[in-house]
Amino acid sequence: MSQFLSKFLLSIVAAVCVINPAVADEKVNKAMSALKSELAAKGKPRLEGDQLFFGSQKINGDFTVVDSIKAKHGGTATIFVKEGNNYIRRSTNVMKAGQRAVGTPLDPSGPAKAAIDSGKPFYGPVDILGKIFQTGYEPIVNESGATIGIYYVGYSLE
Repeated sequence: MSQFLSKFLLSIVAAVCVINPAVADEKVNKAMSALKSELAAKGKPRLEGDQLFFGSQKINGDFTVVDSIKAKHGGTATIFVKEGNNYIRRSTNVMKAGQRAVGTPLDPSGPAKAAIDSGKPFYGPVDILGKIFQTGYEPIVNESGATIGIYYVGYSLE
């Protein structure tokens, strides 16, 4: 299948999943619920500069929660922090060239960013650093309701 056709089909499936998040894979839903629960147990989310905290726990550079989700549910998990108009991986077990992909941005033209920028979750297939994953993305909001980051879980479809 050509690269164009593959991306075209991915965009159609992704659009269906945005319209109907129930299409999302059950394991993505369970992993997302666990990720949000583990972080909520630490306290409310807040930004201090470009550092994301849940309660007193700094998330940037701490892989405890994302690795816990991977150990319990498989797949991958990431916490993105909003920096300007972008979302940057600050705690992740997504790999790039054999290293954690810390510091890499969420695709600025992808369907997940468009949904999050609208204050909505996104569930569906996404190309992440060259591999297709079944994913879930949900906004992390502070006490005033502003989006300050993103919860992410995903499972490779390759």
